[in-house]
Amino acid sequence: MAQTKIADLKVQSDDQLAGELSQLKREQFNLRFQAATGQLERPGRVREVRRTIARIKTLQSARKPAAGEGA
Repeated sequence: MAQTKIADLKVQSDDQLAGELSQLKREQFNLRFQAATGQLERPGRVREVRRTIARIKTLQSARKPAAGEGA
């Protein structure tokens, strides 16, 4: 999977972002195990996953206050 661009994430719904976030966290967990056992094939993938998780969390936090203002 190529690095996820912020524009691709912006068009996704909140549910899609939450699903992708849980998938990425699961992948990050597996990558940590692979690194600990010396089986990691692509060390750069750890960085990609970590940054994509941060992008999703940033979008989620930016959307949360925007939804609360209308109430």
